[in-house]
Amino acid sequence: MRTKIFLMITALTVLMLFSCNKDSGIIEQTSIDLADDDAVSDAIFEDVFNSVDNADIILGGMMKGDDSKSQTVVGDTCPLIRVTHLSDGIWPKLITLDFGTGCTGLFDNTRSGKIIISVSGPRLETGSKKTVTFENYFFNGIKVEGTKVFENMGLNNNQNPVMSIKLTGGKMTLPGGKSFERSFAHQREWVAGFQTRNIWDDECLITGTATGINVNGVAYKNTIMSSLKWTRACKFIVSGVVKIEREGVEPVEINYGTGECDAKALVTRGGETKEILLQHKHRLMGN
Repeated sequence: MRTKIFLMITALTVLMLFSCNKDSGIIEQTSIDLADDDAVSDAIFEDVFNSVDNADIILGGMMKGDDSKSQTVVGDTCPLIRVTHLSDGIWPKLITLDFGTGCTGLFDNTRSGKIIISVSGPRLETGSKKTVTFENYFFNGIKVEGTKVFENMGLNNNQNPVMSIKLTGGKMTLPGGKSFERSFAHQREWVAGFQTRNIWDDECLITGTATGINVNGVAYKNTIMSSLKWTRACKFIVSGVVKIEREGVEPVEINYGTGECDAKALVTRGGETKEILLQHKHRLMGN
């Protein structure tokens, strides 16, 4: 009997130690992979935002018929841009960005297929919407799917333009067939450059939440704790903090820095911090 009791106590002690140590704050590989997939998802859909906003600026310039801000959109000459009138009126319009079978453009990224944008009204008009879908669209070999809706919310208390952006059904499929998923509800506050003639001075602060399933099948929630700063001239988010939560594990945070236009971010959990390199390709695809 004493032997049985001793064995039971020993087993319980080991179980308690395992339970305490399995989430001790150390950043294990699963958390690093989760943070990496989250950052790649952000990078891919930020690139979509850039392409869509550029197209909307070009459309505005075409309609004005003058030397407007649209004339400075020279960063990506890849896509063939077609504008289709969907009715007898001025609006709505359909913009198709056709990258063909593949073209290397802005920030040396290769895109193929089509981004299709339904535009309800002028970019500067409160309430105007853009609905974005994809037709066999690939970004650096990753197939991109989903529906992205942009809405101009008007000016906030700081007199800055605010745009609501929602992604539903976001899915990215790697060449080998593995995929990861993404949905989000964000707001973008334009803090610089919205109406200037030069697109490269554009800056936004991004807030909101996201959910997803990473390439290993791990479900997570992403909450922006400190506004993410996007600048059109940089390849990646330049500052801000995101908290990533998954069931039964202490959250990790991604810190994008303090404004440097680089490809570095810090992943923190408990008292440990590791640096990751932001990429426009997935780690499973190699360099």
